[in-house]
Amino acid sequence: MAAAGTADDADGGPVTVVVTRRVRAGREADYEAWLARLQAAARGLPGYLGVTTQRPPPGGSREYVSVIRFGSLAALQAFEASELRRHALAEVADLVEADATWRRLSGLEFWFTPPPGTVVPVPSRPRMALVMTLVVFVLVLTIGGAVNALAALLPFEVPAPLRLLATIALEVALMTWWLMPWLTRRLARWIYPARAVAG
Repeated sequence: MAAAGTADDADGGPVTVVVTRRVRAGREADYEAWLARLQAAARGLPGYLGVTTQRPPPGGSREYVSVIRFGSLAALQAFEASELRRHALAEVADLVEADATWRRLSGLEFWFTPPPGTVVPVPSRPRMALVMTLVVFVLVLTIGGAVNALAALLPFEVPAPLRLLATIALEVALMTWWLMPWLTRRLARWIYPARAVAG
């Protein structure tokens, strides 16, 4: 099973794969155990950046959505051709109702998580760009100013490149682990057009 590519894939940038599987009734615990084993094994893969799994609500559709991130298209392709993936697919076959659906995303889509009920997660690129522009603008003003103010209090001069590095590191950490997840929970239905969301 190969992931469906998009015209925006670029070997030099991060790639995100959204994998959706419908688990057989009563096999949820087995699937969760399989998922944990696969995720633990994948941590050792070159270029693997991590995974976020959206679990179905109790009594819901039994659809699990895993958002897997790789550092490059080459890293994803290496995983697709790996023995680890081949073995994992054979192991999970009895736990799911059908083959998984795969969708490859790249670029800004990395930062945005689709809302519950998304059938095909295709976010609006202009809306993603608008949100990212506003977020980066606010962070540059606030974090950059705070880093410069703190550096001015030190008894020694901090070089501008080091201040810039500290600013960028703080901004990326805030965006990745707090700000973007928080924003997308509130803006996901606007970022993802209604046609992509199941009614």
